[in-house]
Amino acid sequence: MLQQPSSPEVLDASLQQRSEIAYHVQEILKLSGEDITRDGLLDTPMRVAKMLEELLAGMHVNPEDVLNTTFEEAAEGPVIVSDITFYSLCEHHMVPFFGTAHVAYLPSKKIVGISKIARLVDALSHRLQVQERMTEQIVNTIQKVLEPAGVIALVEAEHTCMCARGVKKPGSKTTTLASCGEYRNNYQLRSEFLQMIGRTQR
Repeated sequence: MLQQPSSPEVLDASLQQRSEIAYHVQEILKLSGEDITRDGLLDTPMRVAKMLEELLAGMHVNPEDVLNTTFEEAAEGPVIVSDITFYSLCEHHMVPFFGTAHVAYLPSKKIVGISKIARLVDALSHRLQVQERMTEQIVNTIQKVLEPAGVIALVEAEHTCMCARGVKKPGSKTTTLASCGEYRNNYQLRSEFLQMIGRTQR
């Protein structure tokens, strides 16, 4: 059984935080009527604490810093990174939502390594989130750092708060789209993006 964690002087900040979360998870299990001394639950509080540490790691990342290595380069066509898998925690129920993000931008002054786009999605998804906000944040961050002619992001996700509880509709997906610049104003560019990721203009 976990004891109330020691003072911050004894443990460093990250271990102190993990220990405190584990303690409170243990208390939640007790309040739920579980026997916290049975074998299957002995290490569960610490496992949950470590899981939350991983799933919420993006809270400590400035998304703009993810795109900090840029190159002076213009391009005639779009840069499209599709099927970026992500996992996030819904801030309303603290249960996962997960899916894929498709992102494109039209370089005008700068480009960034394509892996950085995936890292940006990770940084924004690894925190308490809502899908609508995350989609907007992807677009706004790329626009602010790279100053492209346009940015667009389409995110598709399955929400376990809708599939496993409440209305209980497993397999249902939510789609969100955000854009700015040419991708907001130019129907042809928008349609081209949707076609290239296997979608059609709605």
